Amino acid sequence: MADTDLVAIRRALISVSDKTGLAERARTLADAGVELVSTGGTLQALREAGLEARDVADITGYPEMMDGRVKTLHPRVHGGLLARREREEDLAAMEAHGIPAIDLLVVNLYPFEETARSGAGIDACIEKIDVGGPAMIRAAAKNHRHVAVCVDMRDLDKVLEAMARHEGSTPLAVRRHLAAKAFARTAAYDSAIAGRLEAETEKPARSWFTLGGPRLQKLRYGENPHQDATLYATPEARAGVASARQVQGKELSFNNIADADAAFELVSEFDPGTCAAAVIIKHANPCGAAQGESLAAAYERAFAADPLSAFGGIAAFNRPLDAATADAISRNFTEVVIAPDAEDAALDILSARKNVRVLLTGALADPAATGWTLRSVAGGLLVQSRDTGRITESQLKVVTARAPDEQEMADLLFAWRLVKHVKSNAIVFARDGRSAGIGMGQTSRVEAVRLAVRKAKDAAKENGWETPGTQGSACASDAFFPFADGVREAAKAGARCIIQPGGSVRDEEVIAAADEAGLAMVFTGMRHFRH
Repeated sequence: MADTDLVAIRRALISVSDKTGLAERARTLADAGVELVSTGGTLQALREAGLEARDVADITGYPEMMDGRVKTLHPRVHGGLLARREREEDLAAMEAHGIPAIDLLVVNLYPFEETARSGAGIDACIEKIDVGGPAMIRAAAKNHRHVAVCVDMRDLDKVLEAMARHEGSTPLAVRRHLAAKAFARTAAYDSAIAGRLEAETEKPARSWFTLGGPRLQKLRYGENPHQDATLYATPEARAGVASARQVQGKELSFNNIADADAAFELVSEFDPGTCAAAVIIKHANPCGAAQGESLAAAYERAFAADPLSAFGGIAAFNRPLDAATADAISRNFTEVVIAPDAEDAALDILSARKNVRVLLTGALADPAATGWTLRSVAGGLLVQSRDTGRITESQLKVVTARAPDEQEMADLLFAWRLVKHVKSNAIVFARDGRSAGIGMGQTSRVEAVRLAVRKAKDAAKENGWETPGTQGSACASDAFFPFADGVREAAKAGARCIIQPGGSVRDEEVIAAADEAGLAMVFTGMRHFRH
């Protein structure tokens, strides 16, 4: 490393919203002979800790004003951060205008994201928009050849370690690393602000799409061992995998997180005040879902829907785990369990299975909450609003000679709720509040029907049932039947009714096939493709 890469830290400007660990770290700087400059509450905290610190107002010649909105926006601050120490003209300007060099900036920003996540109104959120902080961070990061910048108090530890190794100086590699993080932080901060303001507009412009957040977890690898992966948080105030508390088990993998998210999104469709519900997911697709009189009963029914696929799956619940449910789970190999909460007795039982990852979210994910789903494509990013579409009985259109009876209608609505979360082409058979057979990801709809029927037959064999669950069932299709063959296959499997979007040029042919088989069919007018 060249000597020119090293910059001695002689003066530090510290202005932090989160003061955790401030006194200890600042004392280490002071002991190293660094002059401390600070503002407002940070200055007060330093002095209360017995540290000598200079008020930034002594440098600027102006007091804080407008409730602290204006305090560091001054040439003597930004000049000290931006001055290029190797340029004579910059040094001359510093001397002429009494600008002291700032070698280290420590700033963490007003908690805008936390305020927005709390559900605070727009005015309260606006008051938490930091202006001076990002301006100083960007100035210091731009001039990182001469200035070290910390946007996280923990980053100050890296600076202190470097100073200890290099006699009070920091190397360029450390400063450049911190500068990159600083720009990422301000980008994510501005993204959160833009998103919150967009939420207040009737017609969001979205000319630029922004998204950012802090790293939550560096994963061992991605979908495959040769891929890197990381889990980040977003400003979204919605319960789910990213905000869940892991109370036991091995570290989550990329696939665990993706599958647990899919499971939790589906189980959150079921109101816990109305029914207990359990879902088992494998490779982002449901292999079993059921309602029950109790959570344990719902889980047993969901598992029986496809015992082969449920092996090593992810189990999600819409109510807090109880001991009976935990006991049922522990009898099967399960990778992840996710629920809003859990009783102590349930956690005690699951603790015997140390490899089972248990996630507690604190609440269900609101299925009606707006938001965005993202997918990368070469050179771009596909962005769409979350699929919040839901159908009630009154919105259905009966198109066959026979209308569904009360039990059939309940099964149709249950199957429709499930098919929304199955990869296209998707078919779901359901009966009595339980999935009976699920066909997913097929290139033709009739093949999706056949796959669902085969899975139902396999489940019947595994459980020792005389007939598969498709007998007397409801069949849901995520998109219209383009031909009558899928309807005939469903009828052959024992389906009594069908729910589908409708809208095919062959709807009349499809309806005629349903009438011929004695099926009731309803149209939703809504599609649920899931790619």
